[in-house]
Amino acid sequence: MIIVKVDDSFTSQVDSASLQLAAQATLEYQEKFAEADLSIVITDNSQIQAMNLQFRGIDSPTDVLSFPADFLDPDTGQTYLGDVIISYPKCYAQAQSADHSVDQELTLLVIHGVLHLIGYDHNHIEGKKRMWSVQTDILKQLGYNGIRLAD
Repeated sequence: MIIVKVDDSFTSQVDSASLQLAAQATLEYQEKFAEADLSIVITDNSQIQAMNLQFRGIDSPTDVLSFPADFLDPDTGQTYLGDVIISYPKCYAQAQSADHSVDQELTLLVIHGVLHLIGYDHNHIEGKKRMWSVQTDILKQLGYNGIRLAD
C-alpha cells in the first residue's frame, strides 16, 4: 500500500492518486518491489529543513528526503520500504525554474525518492547516470517526456 499524506496547506494543489501512480510505477520498474509498501509526505520548507538538519546535518530546506526502512510489516506481510518526504514550496519553485508543471515536478520527486528507498543513489557518477536513466524511463512510461531532475 502506498500512503500519501499531504499537509493541509497543499491539499488542493496535490493529486494524491497521481503520486501513488508514480510510486507504483517506480516499484514495478524493479519487479521484486512491486508489492512493497511506502509512505509519501508532502510538507512545507520548515518541516523538511528541520528533518534535513536532524538527519543530514544540513540546515536548509531540500526538495526530497528518503528514509529507507525495509522491514516486513507483521500486519500486512508486505515489505515496508520507508518514507519519501517532499517540500511542496521547493517543488513549486523547481517546477517554475524548469518550466514544467508542479504535477510533473512532484512526479519526478516521487520517482527519485522511491528509487532511493530501493537502493539507488547518485553519490558517484556511475550511480547518477544509472539513476537518471531509470527516472527518465519511468517518466516516459507515465507519459512525461523531456522532464529530468536538475544536475
